[in-house]
Amino acid sequence: MTVGAGGGADMNARNTRSVRTAHRARSALGRYGETLAARRLTQAGMTVLHRNWRCGRTGEIDIVARDGDALVVCEVKTRRAGPFQHPMEAVTAAKADRLRSLAERWLQEHGGAPPGGVRIDLVGVLLPARGAPVVEHVRGVA
Repeated sequence: MTVGAGGGADMNARNTRSVRTAHRARSALGRYGETLAARRLTQAGMTVLHRNWRCGRTGEIDIVARDGDALVVCEVKTRRAGPFQHPMEAVTAAKADRLRSLAERWLQEHGGAPPGGVRIDLVGVLLPARGAPVVEHVRGVA
């Protein structure tokens, strides 16, 4: 196959590899943030029940935990320090609605609501260029 000066098939292959590499890097960043978040929740006395609970195509709950007699659905947002929005700003009204819907599905599959009800929390993880990660936990965001 002869390719003209524009690169054609070779350029498409490089772009595909670049997209895959970026996706793997974001996935690794997210997993790292979720590990830090799970550690923070455990240190706060919670019990992590599930990580990355998937509900078909509806979505995923990053962490499902118990806090006393309450069930906690926890969204984790991880960001590198820089000109991007702070991780705590990343939960939109649409995302909060999706989390409530996912919590309902989780309860249907796991025997209903506990006596303490359900709470939606957010853990924001900010990774500075130097130094330790900053992990913030906010209870009852939605």
